[in-house]
Amino acid sequence: MRKYLLVLLAALLITPSFNNSSAATAVIVPVSTTDPDPAVVKAAIEEFKSLSRREKKLRLKELKKELAVIKASQEQGYEADTNTILLVILAILLPPLAVYLHEGEINTKFWIALILWLLGWAIAGPWSWFGLLPAIIYALIVILGNA
Repeated sequence: MRKYLLVLLAALLITPSFNNSSAATAVIVPVSTTDPDPAVVKAAIEEFKSLSRREKKLRLKELKKELAVIKASQEQGYEADTNTILLVILAILLPPLAVYLHEGEINTKFWIALILWLLGWAIAGPWSWFGLLPAIIYALIVILGNA
């Protein structure tokens, strides 16, 4: 993973900015599984150091966006059928927990699932699954809707 980040960093640091009117040379850095060429990385760092403060901030912002895209694509590739199946089983047993694990944070979807679940227990009682159906259906929609 570190190799890819170094290559990405070198590529973003060398690429010309759209806001800068002066011509800049771009070096194409091939993405591979081997270590990047130290000379290319060193040249990218030197060029980055020569940029203005504003340009440095813009390049780092672009780098953060690209890293977020890479991280999201890796997570989606990892989160395949097994996690979805486990979340569906958990949605049937504990819908708010399944929504929380799917979303990764406590947000409005979690609160809706929790309120539906609690209302189901309050209205139908602990021995009836019919009261829990709205919470289960909502959790399944949240989990399978984004899959």
